Amino acid sequence: MPTSSEFSGFPIISYTEEHLQTRPTPLHEQPKRTRIDHQLGVIGEQHEHIVKIILVLWGHQECLDYIRQLVFDGGDGVGRSRVGFKQVVLSALMDLSNLHEIAPTERPAADR
Repeated sequence: MPTSSEFSGFPIISYTEEHLQTRPTPLHEQPKRTRIDHQLGVIGEQHEHIVKIILVLWGHQECLDYIRQLVFDGGDGVGRSRVGFKQVVLSALMDLSNLHEIAPTERPAADR
């Protein structure tokens, strides 16, 4: 019987212990600080003003409120309305919200 690699034309990938030690670490396995800084960078590419506000509010309940306002209510609270975020920015905002709830007293590196 043919294997799945024969159907797709691609070889089956099996990682040895040696490969696992040298593979790039996926973002979800990175330290929290790295994840936070990465997500702020993603948002900052298109919405620098939002990153500035998040950095000021980080570590406070208002930060979560602001992110939720952006995602669910529209607008940014300072008079800017929007049609919607690109998927990558929305994903970054949601990840920041989750990371903030995990470590609400830590401040992003850009704010230190």
